[in-house]
Amino acid sequence: MNLKLEVKDLRKTFKLSAKQRKNMHIKDKYKVALDGLSFTANEGEIYGLLGPNGAGKTTALRIISTLIKADSGDAFIDGISVKENPSAIRGKIGFLTSELKLEDFFTPNYLYDYFSKLHDVDDETKKIRKERLFQKFGIEEFKEVKIGDLSTGMKQKVSLVISIVHDPNLIIFDEPTNGLDVITAKTVTDFLIDLKNQGKTIIISTHIFSLVEKICDRVGIIFNGKMMVEDSLANLTKEHSLEDEFFRLYQEMVGEQHE
Repeated sequence: MNLKLEVKDLRKTFKLSAKQRKNMHIKDKYKVALDGLSFTANEGEIYGLLGPNGAGKTTALRIISTLIKADSGDAFIDGISVKENPSAIRGKIGFLTSELKLEDFFTPNYLYDYFSKLHDVDDETKKIRKERLFQKFGIEEFKEVKIGDLSTGMKQKVSLVISIVHDPNLIIFDEPTNGLDVITAKTVTDFLIDLKNQGKTIIISTHIFSLVEKICDRVGIIFNGKMMVEDSLANLTKEHSLEDEFFRLYQEMVGEQHE
């Protein structure tokens, strides 16, 4: 199996405003989001980055997706450096995050065409892909409805479809089922498995154990910006459930902090 993504020693610190420090009930002016994070994800697998809120998952994915820069460290996609050649990386990845806000007055049809043009997708390919994806996710009958008038679930489906207009080989989803009803969540998870079966590499961040157990091949458990363990799902759940292993590592980490 060929290596698809390699993350090496990512470090990132954010300066906190007085308001942020107050809301977080801390006095430190800086927050360490990533503290030497490293992991690998291979071609044709779903990799789950599992951790609590604030663990650094979103920061890591935003760095890999070239949205922000690491203080140090790097990530490589097909051997190409995210730090040194971000423009080449953007054509290889699709990134879906709950932070993606679509303009209310545009329609799914317009947005799909717009993002296809941004990625230099030719008209014939755009037409074929749009028809297939709109049908698959039930967007077709809503394609001329303004985003502001769509349900939360439909907005998420449109966001997903827009993120893969260019048929990327590496697809990154930050909390892919967050806030979705069970039917929409099932549609999304089934699609992720379908993408994997096409040979795509899928990276998801989540704090939902059942989602990881259902679709992931390999898992990295992250606390406080550090990778605690990285292994196949089968190995991690050989003796304990994933939830039990997660909290075992958490208690171990807490114990070390209080020594």
